[in-house]
Amino acid sequence: MTDESIPISPWQLCVAPMIDVTDRHCRYFHRLLAPKARLYTEMITTSALQHGDISRHLDFDSAEHPVALQLGGSDPAALAYCAKLGEKWGFDEINLNCGCPSERVQKGDFGARLMRQPRLVADAIKAMQDAVSLPVTVKHRLGLDYDESIHLMTEFVSVLYDTGCRVFIAHARNAVLAGLTPRDNREVPPLRYADAAHIKTQFPDATVVLNGGLIDVQSCHQALKTFDGVMLGRAAWHNPGCLSELSVALNHETSMPDADQVIQFYARYCESQVRQGVPLRVLVRPLLGWMQGIPGSRFWRRALSDQKTLSSEDVNVLIDAWQNLKNYQNLVFD
Repeated sequence: MTDESIPISPWQLCVAPMIDVTDRHCRYFHRLLAPKARLYTEMITTSALQHGDISRHLDFDSAEHPVALQLGGSDPAALAYCAKLGEKWGFDEINLNCGCPSERVQKGDFGARLMRQPRLVADAIKAMQDAVSLPVTVKHRLGLDYDESIHLMTEFVSVLYDTGCRVFIAHARNAVLAGLTPRDNREVPPLRYADAAHIKTQFPDATVVLNGGLIDVQSCHQALKTFDGVMLGRAAWHNPGCLSELSVALNHETSMPDADQVIQFYARYCESQVRQGVPLRVLVRPLLGWMQGIPGSRFWRRALSDQKTLSSEDVNVLIDAWQNLKNYQNLVFD
């Protein structure tokens, strides 16, 4: 992909923060597939960092860089404290979640509800900017409920822009705060890329990253004609190989990663994590969709989903599954 009109930025290819998905193990695997993609943690609430096990939430492998910490919260002082923790732990960016519509998040008065409180968000952004030297960014929706005007979004972005925020990750749908599950909120509200592009028109010097509905190289290529970056969510989870395809298409890499090497690196990582008490079943979850569309993918998924076998905590389960897949493919193509 060599179109000179495509802007290049550190946010050109991002993997979305996904609760119960983008833990440190998933991010490590994604890094093997896309060496220059920008990775994001799951949303971590300020209360979890103020009152919980900080290391459990913030520890990560140095191979994950560049990696961003996404925070959930609304209190400027608490967010500034947690941003400082993120900088201390070595993260490359602090991102504020202003788009999650879950009932639990709404009860905490943060996430998507913050789009109705741009002044409060601006105070939080300023407090974090004053606390750290890292980029402080925002991930948001286009609007709330069923109002598809762009007034709420433009006011929200404008207030944050005036505070000095220059990176906006726009999930190009509304968030419906009542009557839809979080999953429904990723699928039911219509995608409105043209409305998301209004941010770039209004603030041409801002970095605007598009999120939502991007599933392959073609859709990302089209989006990058308008936006500074793309962020893949469930596509990266269900078909992580697309991250490698995009890395090559964007000239981040000259060729697809060697699958044998990916397995070798990840197996070594699994060995170290198992020794630290991490269950093998947790470690192999990010690999389940890797072989999607490849002959034998069903056997691959089955081998890495067998709880009885995985309970052995023996990393050879992964290595054997890989070898069996290669043997099957040799039979198919011989």
